[in-house]
Amino acid sequence: MQPKDFRTIILFAFVGIVSQSAAGDDINLAVFTVTSKSLTVRWSKYSGASSYKITATPKNSPEASAFVQFSGNSVMGSVNSLFPNTIYVVEVEAMDNALNVLSSAEVEEITAPEVPMIEHAYSKQSDSITVEFSAVSGASSYILRAESVAGEVSETPVSASPGTALHLQPYTDYVLSVMSVNSGGRSQPSLPVEVKTVVAAPELNATSPSNSTILLSWDQVEHAVLYTLCIIMEGSDTRVKLNTTNTSVAFTDLEPGTTYCIKGNAWDPHSIPGDDFTVCQITRPPTPGPVQVMLTSRDMTVYWDTIHGADRFLALSTTGQNCTSPDSHCVISPLSCGQNHSITVTAINQAGPSGPSEPEDFLTFPCPPESIWVEELVPGNCTVLWSEVPWVDYYKAFVKRDDGSEELCNTTSNTCDYHCECGFTYFMNVFAYNRAGSSPPGHVLNYTTIPCCPEDVSISLVSTETLEITWSPVRGAEVYETKAAGMSDLIHCNDTAPICALSDLKCNSRYSVVVRPCSELRGCNSTCRSHTEETAPCTPQNLSITQTNVSCVNVSWSASNEQANYTVNVVGRTDSHTCHSTGTSCQVSHLLCGSTYEVSAFASTSVGLSLPSYTIPLETGPCCPPSLTVSQVTQAMTNVTWSVATGAQSYITSLTSPRGSAKCHTLDPHCLMGCITCGTNYTVSLEAISSMGHKSECTYHGFSSSACCPSSVKLYRMTNNTIHVYWRSSANLNNYTADLYGANSNYTCTPPPGGNSCDVSEIMCGDVYTVVVAPLSHDGTKIKFCPKRMYSVSCSGSNVGMVIYRGKRSVD
Repeated sequence: MQPKDFRTIILFAFVGIVSQSAAGDDINLAVFTVTSKSLTVRWSKYSGASSYKITATPKNSPEASAFVQFSGNSVMGSVNSLFPNTIYVVEVEAMDNALNVLSSAEVEEITAPEVPMIEHAYSKQSDSITVEFSAVSGASSYILRAESVAGEVSETPVSASPGTALHLQPYTDYVLSVMSVNSGGRSQPSLPVEVKTVVAAPELNATSPSNSTILLSWDQVEHAVLYTLCIIMEGSDTRVKLNTTNTSVAFTDLEPGTTYCIKGNAWDPHSIPGDDFTVCQITRPPTPGPVQVMLTSRDMTVYWDTIHGADRFLALSTTGQNCTSPDSHCVISPLSCGQNHSITVTAINQAGPSGPSEPEDFLTFPCPPESIWVEELVPGNCTVLWSEVPWVDYYKAFVKRDDGSEELCNTTSNTCDYHCECGFTYFMNVFAYNRAGSSPPGHVLNYTTIPCCPEDVSISLVSTETLEITWSPVRGAEVYETKAAGMSDLIHCNDTAPICALSDLKCNSRYSVVVRPCSELRGCNSTCRSHTEETAPCTPQNLSITQTNVSCVNVSWSASNEQANYTVNVVGRTDSHTCHSTGTSCQVSHLLCGSTYEVSAFASTSVGLSLPSYTIPLETGPCCPPSLTVSQVTQAMTNVTWSVATGAQSYITSLTSPRGSAKCHTLDPHCLMGCITCGTNYTVSLEAISSMGHKSECTYHGFSSSACCPSSVKLYRMTNNTIHVYWRSSANLNNYTADLYGANSNYTCTPPPGGNSCDVSEIMCGDVYTVVVAPLSHDGTKIKFCPKRMYSVSCSGSNVGMVIYRGKRSVD
């Protein structure tokens, strides 16, 4: 978009705004644009105005004024035919139909300078055109306007002639014009001229592949048909020019380490030269002179001769190590052992490195052996071995013992033998030597021989299944491992003290005991001799007791001992008994009845005694009561009493006969027994029972129950005041007696042996009698538990009358 187009848009916008605004009291005036011969102003619309008059009057000049009249709808207008670079007073007058001035306003403005004239225009750079033009009065600056065929416009402000239009395209046709500028504005463009920009310069890229060559290359320049190159050495005025149509050129036979500047430009088809481009390139430096190497401490100093054109030097070894310096030496550090160096020196500048110098060979001190180890195929004879090292003439092996003694071995091989005793630590180091010197200290090998075996091992049996082993401390032992190996078990203990107790061994077993000293580094010495020891016999197990009689028991047990003797102890409160056996049982006699004993057993061998077995209790059968008495309470009931029996808790008393038996179980020393058959001989026995259930059978003298009481006792009245007593007996061999007890008198009659009746004479009548007929025991005593019967004997005159049975009465 052109500036005038932009102003037109602003003008239309302004007209629209003014036409929509209400008119103020005063008219306003402003300058819109200025040229060399015209002024364009704008004003505000005034109410009631039918026309506007614009007058431009030169200030401080006798020139005539110029005016233009516009209709009442206009708000912008131009005054033409003015003088360049002249100050004008511009006045606007709002007039009515009668041309009366309703309102006015004025403003001052200067016109643009005269239009300049282009005198000459040319292009020497592909992105600019230089224009020479005439200067005009009153111009503060100028604007160069360049427009391409494609319509691209470029404006460049300049202060005076000549001026250069910038930012143009290479080899392009441009139409150029010039406008003068002052505070009022710019003039109209000058008459145009057409100029083409020259072709672009080749962008040169320079490298130096060697110390006598510079290689130049560039990209093809559009519209270029020829290239001109000019080379000059720094510090020289000699130039070499070269024309070429190629895009690369090599300059040879140049001086090493020297800077050359090369200028190049392209030519278009019309033989017009384009831009020029200059590049400066230094050639690579020459190869450094003789190299010398010196070894200092653990590094290497490399020397060489300085040369022209080198910025720095690089000393490089075949090992990959290097050093750099701007001077004539540098240090390679640190040196590694066992290296065969080949040193070369290269000079370097901006172009790159020179060729390497002649190599200088150098051998460093050898490395220490990477690995050292010891072999001890036979205890006490050791061999130190190490890995071979290159570049070595001979080795020195140092073997130092921890007590301070030392051995030295010189050899060209990689082994050395030395005597090594048990329980010592040896420190070994191997140095390698060559003409450069000794290797640095290598790995120090610590080799510890196995601990020494104890020689004074003592074994004692401290308990049935525990062995105590003692010995003197030995050299090199940190801990002792004691093992006892039996037929089927292995017991061991580890301790730092020279004493060990091996417990929980199997009884009656032979053990192979060995004490092995151990160290953390070498482990345990497996060459120590063993010692044989036997443990105490095993304890008898599963004791059992069988009582053969009241005072004798058989004790049996189980045992796994070989060739052991056994002893059984039976211990009571008041007596003790012992029996011995080589088998698994023995008999103990003469035990007391009713006593408790503790029974245990132990085994013995030549080694010692076993632990006693578990104690089991023994209770003998209770004693029989020393006395027993049987007394008959009633015809069918007896009372058995006895003295207290030692060890008895309860009793079972039995009365046994072919006609029946009676039995009583009681805790008391007496028993009331019923169901006794009268007139029967009984066997009396007693069974005493202890609290543990042991029993003793006791037999006593027999017992005969009393004769049976007679039955059917009757009284018959006889003459002469006589009463006849009659009864029925169970046996005819018993003797009886009949007793009559009255209130006033008592009577007794006894029949002849085997009789069953008797008479009582002179009995007193008129009384009630208690009649008891009882058999007599063998000793003549009367049985007192026969039943009593009551009879009433009446009187008939002075004689006995009626005898009446009154019934039975209980025993008193």
